[in-house]
Amino acid sequence: MEQTLSIIKPDGVKRNLIGKIVDRFESNGLRIAAMEMKWLSRREAEGFYAVHKDRPFFGELVDFMVSGPVVVMALEGEDAVVRNRDLMGATNPSEAKAGTIRADFAESIGENTVHGSDSLENAKIEINYFFPSTQVMSDIK
Repeated sequence: MEQTLSIIKPDGVKRNLIGKIVDRFESNGLRIAAMEMKWLSRREAEGFYAVHKDRPFFGELVDFMVSGPVVVMALEGEDAVVRNRDLMGATNPSEAKAGTIRADFAESIGENTVHGSDSLENAKIEINYFFPSTQVMSDIK
């Protein structure tokens, strides 16, 4: 059993895709261990994406992530990191496999509907960034 972080980004929330995206996770063996809808502050978004601070898209990414509410989730299940990334599809929706979240819902590489942790190590860091351990209802023993 693993945990991973998933974020439904402002474009997904704005277009009322929360239920459809959550259903994809749950229908594919991932359980919601924690969930919160929130409007990120600029400070939260900059801190979360600090790993990208020197990249040319950082400012645009932060602007997008503070443009509306997001849904932050800790997902749990067998191979949760890989399973979530497979469900999301490629970052660029035009390169994402048919049937993935990004192929079906994302409108552009910049507004690609979802974020998911890229490794087990980063998943732990990202989950802790948003959720105190007492808020994660884990089945992991």
